[in-house]
Amino acid sequence: MAESSTNRSYWIIWALLTVTLGALLAWVLFDAGDKSLYMPGPLSDGHHQLVDSCDSCHTDSFGGGEVLQEACVECHGDVRVKPFDSHPRAKFTDPRNADRLEKIDAIHCVTCHTEHRPEITQKDGLTQPKDVCFHCHADIGNDRPSHEGMEFNTCANAGCHNYHNNRALYTDFLLKHAEAPANKERARLPGREFADVLDEILEYPRDHYPVQSLSSGDADAPQEHAGNEQIHADWLASGHAQAGVNCSACHQPRNAEGELGSWVNKPGTEGCIACHSLEVKRFGEGKHGMRLAASLSPMIPARARLPMKEKAAHAELTCNSCHGAHDYSTAFAAVDACLQCHNDQHSTTYTDSPHAQLWEAELAGTAQSNTGVSCASCHMPRIDFDVNDWMSRKMVDHNQSANLSPNSKMLRSACLHCHGLGFSINALADRQLIDKNFNGAPGVHVESIDLAIKDQERYLQELQSPGG
Repeated sequence: MAESSTNRSYWIIWALLTVTLGALLAWVLFDAGDKSLYMPGPLSDGHHQLVDSCDSCHTDSFGGGEVLQEACVECHGDVRVKPFDSHPRAKFTDPRNADRLEKIDAIHCVTCHTEHRPEITQKDGLTQPKDVCFHCHADIGNDRPSHEGMEFNTCANAGCHNYHNNRALYTDFLLKHAEAPANKERARLPGREFADVLDEILEYPRDHYPVQSLSSGDADAPQEHAGNEQIHADWLASGHAQAGVNCSACHQPRNAEGELGSWVNKPGTEGCIACHSLEVKRFGEGKHGMRLAASLSPMIPARARLPMKEKAAHAELTCNSCHGAHDYSTAFAAVDACLQCHNDQHSTTYTDSPHAQLWEAELAGTAQSNTGVSCASCHMPRIDFDVNDWMSRKMVDHNQSANLSPNSKMLRSACLHCHGLGFSINALADRQLIDKNFNGAPGVHVESIDLAIKDQERYLQELQSPGG
């Protein structure tokens, strides 16, 4: 009898523990903010900042692949169309290519980008099948004899092919720039033009902040917030004061009806978005701002997977982290803001690089504008960006992840403003040179241009031959 009573007690305890555990798991699934308990493995380098926000991708707890696909498109869909994507979804939804989907499902992102699988995750977050290129390009050795005998797992070697953005590595582009010298005679980065096109940007709140220089007496901060002389001096010397952007523009964001809100001592991105909506949007798409875009706390260097300076471990990354609170120095944001956190070899050797010498010369006024090369020149380049359906403008791309990996995406947006294509491809393929922040000449040679020339010569010979 005693044994039966003991067994009953065990069953009751087991049932209570099961119910308690089930309730806990259900609470985590449906109500708790942190659902990392359910993670089957770590996230990739591109998404690890979102470990606290499973809902960013798993928008439906019981959804399948279609939910994940929607999440991928929500963040990356804009750049997954031509001309930025050489393998857009439309290529594979074309009925003429339907047979290719029988081997590789090229329509869904998770075919090559599966999260939580660190044991098979390669560089750039790839978990792609090893034969992903073979099924469409099995005859490449016949079409291009220069490629005969090459293994299909070498297609994505540095300087060869990018599955998505191949705009600087396709054959015609390689041939066009084959003879370019290592350094261009007139090396210039694109200039700024935001102030020049304000009249064409309909969203700019010019009704409240006309583009005109403001004087000391124009500051509209309430009396209780206007006593700090240093803040006042920083604002007065800033581009904001020179362009008519008053205190209230940042500290009292207006609502949809244009009415001033209450005063905010330390405004976040809501203080920037009225005038810089594109910059804020792009910031939220990169590693620096993606946590803010997901309504999480700001990214801090302590969460990074690259070496960071210990003293900056808990510094929050917002717009003001780089642009300061009131002076909004773009010069500080372009270099010093980066080096106050980053501590990898590529970053720490920047100050001894030829790029840094050019940057210092421009700041000192001994070199022409747009000839200096800062950290931002390459990692946050000025690009042509479509503002709306009828205009584009040069914009500093605040998504610092956009051309980061694979690094050959930097070719068109950064390197080719100053250097030739062959030199740039070789430099980006040289890991030691990257670590030295490009202080020296490339020590490797990528054959992409050589192969393109060989195929072009063969093509021309076939045209000239009898029956060609």
